[in-house]
Amino acid sequence: MIVAVTGSSGFIGKRLVRVLQDAGHEVVKLDIAGGFDILNWEAFKKVPPVDVLVHLAARSFVPDSYDNPHDFYHLNINGVINGLEFCRMHKARFVFASSYVYGKPAYLPIDENHPLQGFNPYAETKIIGEKICRDYHKYFQVPSIILRPFNIYGPGQNENFLIPSVLKQAKTGIVRLMDPRPKRDFIFVDDVVRAFHLAVENKEITFDCFNVGSGKSYSVKEVTEIVNRIYHHSLRVEFGEEERMNEVLDTVAEISKTRAQLHWKPIVDLTTGLKTIIDI
Repeated sequence: MIVAVTGSSGFIGKRLVRVLQDAGHEVVKLDIAGGFDILNWEAFKKVPPVDVLVHLAARSFVPDSYDNPHDFYHLNINGVINGLEFCRMHKARFVFASSYVYGKPAYLPIDENHPLQGFNPYAETKIIGEKICRDYHKYFQVPSIILRPFNIYGPGQNENFLIPSVLKQAKTGIVRLMDPRPKRDFIFVDDVVRAFHLAVENKEITFDCFNVGSGKSYSVKEVTEIVNRIYHHSLRVEFGEEERMNEVLDTVAEISKTRAQLHWKPIVDLTTGLKTIIDI
């Protein structure tokens, strides 16, 4: 197949491109690093027809969504519209990278039927993006698969995120963090890439949403304890008392639907994933 990937040079994108190419697909890279602006509709219209478009391009660092909301909403929403309209024109399938969109959970583990709750501007943009996917399927029959990854980590991730920050500090021997309590369902980037690969190759699903997580959660404190074990308990770990606005204290993905319908399951556990990054 011919598969277009927006955000093809990003954290997930560059790995997905390699996996798709290894599987024999032709990949069209649509990335600002290569000079392609997904917000430029005139440029988008000139892209040759494809079979599937995977939409990864987005701004994702939550604190920036408070500091620069215009750019977040502009890119994260209009990029989806342009991608879906391109798929409508060429009768292509759309695979959308959503996110954790459940807010403070009413129950655990969280399945795909849990009410969606925007708890920061970034999550709001993903919820709006999902709604546009639904509309383009409902009114224009554009097939869409929405993936909702929980907390992705892996080699090459931006150092603003928790795990790369912990690992960077660990090299100094001292790790300083704030609130030790929040628990997250961490999922290794290669497992996430496999989910996108399976979504690309699935021609039966016309519209659906799928959680992508490990099915387990670890607190910030537990993450540092695993890292400290890998470092043979040589680290000094300190916590403050500052709490983030609208903090969610626990998230666990229910992934039975993803297992059954996409035939996907996580392979890399947190300890193995952390060791992989540290060994690199």
